[in-house]
Amino acid sequence: MRDYMYVVLLRFSDNKAAAAQHMAGHNAWIQEGLGDGVFLLVGGLAGGQGGAVVAHNTTAADLQIRVKADPFLAENVVTAEIIEITPGAADDRLAFLLPA
Repeated sequence: MRDYMYVVLLRFSDNKAAAAQHMAGHNAWIQEGLGDGVFLLVGGLAGGQGGAVVAHNTTAADLQIRVKADPFLAENVVTAEIIEITPGAADDRLAFLLPA
């Protein structure tokens, strides 16, 4: 499970106008991911295009299930792209991401 990390790109879709309506659920989804130790970093994409999540400590299949549970995705506020990364080198502060 520790061999991979992921970048999840959440790009606004045609239903972006519904974001405010589903923001509380989306924020709860973010807090759950942080609390579970899966999300390392959550932030916005430049230019107001959507958001991004850096995730680890999960499998690709489990992350797909987690991402599908985001109310923003369920309500077509965003589309999601999951990029899988095999870490090869890291700054000492991120050494925990490297395979043992």
